[in-house]
Amino acid sequence: MARPADPHARSSLVSAARREFVRRGLKGARIEDITAACGLSKGAFYLHFPSKEALFGEVVGAFESGLMEMNGRRMAHMERFFQAHGIPGARDRIERSERYLRFLQLEKAHDLAALDWVWEFRDVSLVLTSGSQGTAFESLLWRMTDAQVERVSHDFRRLQEAGAMDPEVDAHIFASIIVGSFLLLSTQMARLDEKPDLNAWANTLQRLCQEGTRPAQPSSVEAPPSPARAPRAPSTRVARRPRAAAQKPRKTPRKRS
Repeated sequence: MARPADPHARSSLVSAARREFVRRGLKGARIEDITAACGLSKGAFYLHFPSKEALFGEVVGAFESGLMEMNGRRMAHMERFFQAHGIPGARDRIERSERYLRFLQLEKAHDLAALDWVWEFRDVSLVLTSGSQGTAFESLLWRMTDAQVERVSHDFRRLQEAGAMDPEVDAHIFASIIVGSFLLLSTQMARLDEKPDLNAWANTLQRLCQEGTRPAQPSSVEAPPSPARAPRAPSTRVARRPRAAAQKPRKTPRKRS
């Protein structure tokens, strides 16, 4: 009679395998080391997973599907915000209106959620970057990256069409910068012992994205007036009298003898 799978054993195997993949790479990791790390047998491993590659594929799938779900929620929230409050324009950003600040907080909240998710799966990015050579996962990271760039550029173009982003910004280049930044941050996270201040990271990302993609100021938006000059105080100098013109001395006529 087949033994039922223990859900606690499954999560222990996944955690131990992820640590082992970071240490030795996907190809160098051994099942006996994974099971020894969590006090289980090889038989227990095969009760849950057919191979270490299947285990890693499941972890990668959870990471990717989580990103897709967050991306979908982000765009749905953006569209609901635009319908309820309108689209923040150039004046909103210049004057930092309440509508713009609420939009900024919404964007930051989604960035923070994405950074938290990347932190949870930071080891996956590291293994895909430097620990999957010679396996079926060798090029998976770049396929995932390309898919994310296409998705971000598609969403960015929707925001451009709505008037929320600068239409002169190349959507594909913008998406490549954003996805590349998250990829680099994820590999940096994997080398940190403690979780960084992701709230500060999200603030920085928003400053870069929002200030760099602000629509050009339309001609109807006037620049703030320059401060008025104080009226000049009346002069207290006493006006000088004009000098009298110098008179030429008269010549005395000579007497005739």
